[in-house]
Amino acid sequence: MDWQKIAYFLVGLFIGVVFHEYMHGRIADYLGDNTARKAGRLTLNPIPHIDPFGTILLPIALILISRGTFSFGYAKPVPVNPYFMRKPRRDMALVALAGPVTNFVLAAVITGIAAVLRLGFSLQFYVSPDGKLISGSGAVWADLFMLLASVAVINVILGIFNLIPIPPLDGSHMLEYFLSPRATEVYETIGRYGFVIIFLFLLLLGDVFFGLMQPIFHLIETGVFGSLIAVF
Repeated sequence: MDWQKIAYFLVGLFIGVVFHEYMHGRIADYLGDNTARKAGRLTLNPIPHIDPFGTILLPIALILISRGTFSFGYAKPVPVNPYFMRKPRRDMALVALAGPVTNFVLAAVITGIAAVLRLGFSLQFYVSPDGKLISGSGAVWADLFMLLASVAVINVILGIFNLIPIPPLDGSHMLEYFLSPRATEVYETIGRYGFVIIFLFLLLLGDVFFGLMQPIFHLIETGVFGSLIAVF
């Protein structure tokens, strides 16, 4: 296992899920629901957002079990009460959308920072015959860009994955906005099996899911970051 890449993955996951949950609470607060504020969740301090199992134990366990080829994690969901919102049905969809949008914005900002650094310092990166990333400007720069690339790619993964309409993922709450009240009730009954469905999805269709996103990863890694080897 490449422990450096695993460490970068965990850093990217940690950043992504904390900002993701923070923005859920921030948008809900803006739309009239101050539940997250009262719970002390409107903060970028990661501690209130950490779920001991989902943020720490699960990602590490999956990394060890898969020998560094796969992982998954989540933060403690921000409490939201739609009954305090002005238009509960619409506003819940907006709160749900805020999470994935935040991940995409983070990925874009980090990619932009990397592009500015690369252009500003005229950095050149190369890949050695044994597949190790090296830099004509020093190994420290190479490591920094590997970290930035990892955080950017992982945020894209989080954003797209959360758009899948499987409860309790954000995509399910967005889909509910377009369903009739009766269809919503039926759809919500599968919520109790949501994590099982997500696990089966990753187990059976994980390779297809990540395969479809490879062009995006390639654009981030080579289009802006230079000749970076794959971060996974």
